[in-house]
Amino acid sequence: MTEQINDQIQFFDVDRDFPPLPIEQWEETKNTLHIFFQIVGKIHLTLFPKTNHWWHVTLFLSPRGIITRPIPYRDMIFEIEFDFIDNKLLIKTSRGEEKSFSLEGITVSEFYNKIFSSLHELGMDLNIKATPYDVPFSDVSFESDREHSSYDKEYVNRYWHILVQVNSVFEKFRSRFIGKSTPVHLYWHHADLAVTRFSGKRAPDYEGGTAADREAYSHEVISFGFWAGDENVRAPAFYCYTYPEPEGLSEEPLSPKEAFWNTDNGSMAVLVYDDLRKLDSPRQALLDYLESAYRAGTKRANWDLDEFELSSNLSK
Repeated sequence: MTEQINDQIQFFDVDRDFPPLPIEQWEETKNTLHIFFQIVGKIHLTLFPKTNHWWHVTLFLSPRGIITRPIPYRDMIFEIEFDFIDNKLLIKTSRGEEKSFSLEGITVSEFYNKIFSSLHELGMDLNIKATPYDVPFSDVSFESDREHSSYDKEYVNRYWHILVQVNSVFEKFRSRFIGKSTPVHLYWHHADLAVTRFSGKRAPDYEGGTAADREAYSHEVISFGFWAGDENVRAPAFYCYTYPEPEGLSEEPLSPKEAFWNTDNGSMAVLVYDDLRKLDSPRQALLDYLESAYRAGTKRANWDLDEFELSSNLSK
């Protein structure tokens, strides 16, 4: 039996499954793609019924790239997909119609005009707030942005392939928890793939921030994510934080040993992607990291750990 199982196992290839993603090599492409995500995300935000904690604005992994959920529009539904295999944007409707255009070599302005022209041709007309949301590298309206146009196919594919692996691990981790949880989804604000667990208890009123922040943190959470780096964090990394942050959180142990607490602005558990990909079993190490960060938060915040564990509840 063991030999039969081993015959079916594909050998792990770290450079294929967790390829290097140095931010310096694709930063312009990353920034362009980020604004593309925001345009599609704002279309999703405008039309999709509002959901708690802003879950209605997010994007999701697909077998070909990044996709919206089916979006209602009058008597039909449609979805928008970034196809990173054929490097195109695809819009499909429940009427059997579709439109697509290439993602290569177009500016943000061209992307914006093409997507709204395509929607109009499919019988859909809407308006969005056509400016970037809280991105430091651009404050130019989408229609006027002719600067961002980089599209490096190799690095886009690397990025998406990493998200595929991370998404699978996040889904496995999510399956262990029977309390309230977000889907595994991509927030286009910071372009991070995230999953969040809730204790079910209200949190103290969030001070400062935006209305979105105040709703997002209306209840106690432990949140986990992956992002590709930015102008401040110059490497892709995993993160976890507990809100409200309990006293002594950063004193708790993390696994694997490469993970650490960053206390520059609160306590955030961090695992640098390049450290993960050097390990013998990156997927298991990522699961260990998520579990250790979660247990650190539940211990210090006094969550009822047994109440939320799938195995514990199945045995009752």
